[in-house]
Amino acid sequence: MGGEEQQRRRLAVALAAVLLLGTFELSEGEFNGDYSKLSGIIIPGFASTQLRAWSILDCPYSPLDFNPLDLVWLDTTKLLSAVNCWLKCMLLDPYNQTDHPECKSRPDSGLSAITELDPGYITGPLSSVWKEWVKWCIEFGIEANAIIAVPYDWRLPPSLLEERDLYFHKLKLTFETALKLRGGPSVVFAHSLGNHVFRYFLEWLKLEIAPKQYIQWLDEHIYAYFAVGAPLLGAIETVKAALSGNTFGLPVSEGTARLMFNSFGSSLWMMPFSKYCRADGKYLKHFSGGIRKDHHTYQCEQEEFHSNYSGWPTNIINIEIPSIRGFDAYPSVSEFAETNLSSMECGLPTQLSFSAREVSDGTFFKAIEDYDSDSKRILYQLKKSYHDDPVLNPFTPWDRPPIKNVFCIYGIDSKTEVGYYFAPSGKPYPDNWIITDVIYEIEGSLISRSGNQVEGNPGPASGDETVPYHSLSWCKNWLGQRVNITRAPQSEHDGSDVQVELNVEHHYEQDIVPNMTRSPRVKYITYYEDSESIPGQRTAVWELDKGT
Repeated sequence: MGGEEQQRRRLAVALAAVLLLGTFELSEGEFNGDYSKLSGIIIPGFASTQLRAWSILDCPYSPLDFNPLDLVWLDTTKLLSAVNCWLKCMLLDPYNQTDHPECKSRPDSGLSAITELDPGYITGPLSSVWKEWVKWCIEFGIEANAIIAVPYDWRLPPSLLEERDLYFHKLKLTFETALKLRGGPSVVFAHSLGNHVFRYFLEWLKLEIAPKQYIQWLDEHIYAYFAVGAPLLGAIETVKAALSGNTFGLPVSEGTARLMFNSFGSSLWMMPFSKYCRADGKYLKHFSGGIRKDHHTYQCEQEEFHSNYSGWPTNIINIEIPSIRGFDAYPSVSEFAETNLSSMECGLPTQLSFSAREVSDGTFFKAIEDYDSDSKRILYQLKKSYHDDPVLNPFTPWDRPPIKNVFCIYGIDSKTEVGYYFAPSGKPYPDNWIITDVIYEIEGSLISRSGNQVEGNPGPASGDETVPYHSLSWCKNWLGQRVNITRAPQSEHDGSDVQVELNVEHHYEQDIVPNMTRSPRVKYITYYEDSESIPGQRTAVWELDKGT
């Protein structure tokens, strides 16, 4: 996520790190400085895999039809000339996630599925970021069979990736095949939603192999994990896409974009959630092959109720409700809104505000259920595909994955959306909400599009244009109690501008803010690493200032 130049810069740094990994010796002796045995496995982000038609679809009033293997995502020529046909091949049933009766699409395979989507039209980030990365790999002499893409149908919720496509079984086999082929473990590069996919895979794997063999399997098959632009606590723009539509630069209306986005079960996967709340549930695999789910609860620390905004900079949603009809059915919402409603004249609209927890636990969608026909579908998908998922409820903070080397890379200090004001538009679904104001974070402060004063708790930096800093920087909690910090210019330098702080104290759930100087015209990379490392394990976080 973020601008094209930022994407390339982050991936270039990641690639350089992989090459440097070859200079380290593993104490276990799997390979000794021979990075040629490493494989690179790429898990792309949301909307970053090509989808191809697997049907024959005649398109009336258009010379372009869809035939098997025709490009669907993204073929802007067909989108422009036959949008209704194109939508049939993109839409899923919003409840059971099955294909449209007249057309179905499936993800392409191999590197070609992620290197380019539709170059020259929408987006550098979507079109070419992995293409540039692969080009760099070739320039560095990395063999073709060392780079493996694992594309997936990014429209599906996690459980259906396995149920329909056996995606996680195939991913496990990919790691095992890479080890046999090259003689060494793999380096995982996950981008955006791909980080959630990889997290789900690690939890799914616990149910597939014996507990005593789990860590052994990870040590043998995964040498390092690079989390690139990971929305670890969710992304605010998913809320905008769900309520008013996000076109991603496509030549469609926001209403059409909303209709399409909300048909995807994955649309909720990156909803923002609270760092103070966790899903407590244990899942056991029976010898019969079935999965039993124990009692599952979602519990929040007291800090969630004593602090503002679920730890985020501000409330995620501020929405104008036409009337108070329907609140009695939802006591939690009634209690929450009591102060707002006490002074409201009968029948006049009121404004309610909702935190990240109230978005991810469904409180917000219950509150607007009488005013939005899509809320019932969202509540159904939230419960079925996420809250009751037999492997993982993703709306819980991610602890450091049990992988030897973990590197988290993201951009900072770009203008990033962190909250919205919505109001009824007076139009029918899917155009029934309009955005009346947007709250942004920018370099440690909060501003609004309208110029109104913004109350909140801004962080020390802002996000990468798409994911707020609060979500990106959660991986700092994967660091230990003492951290070494290094800041250096991104451009070539003589070393005189490098700043270092050693053994900085770090408390869990608290940010690490270096006491270092900045030149306003210089873009830096700030590198955080455990000062007291565990033998055979490394953790580091890289923050890259916005690209020019």
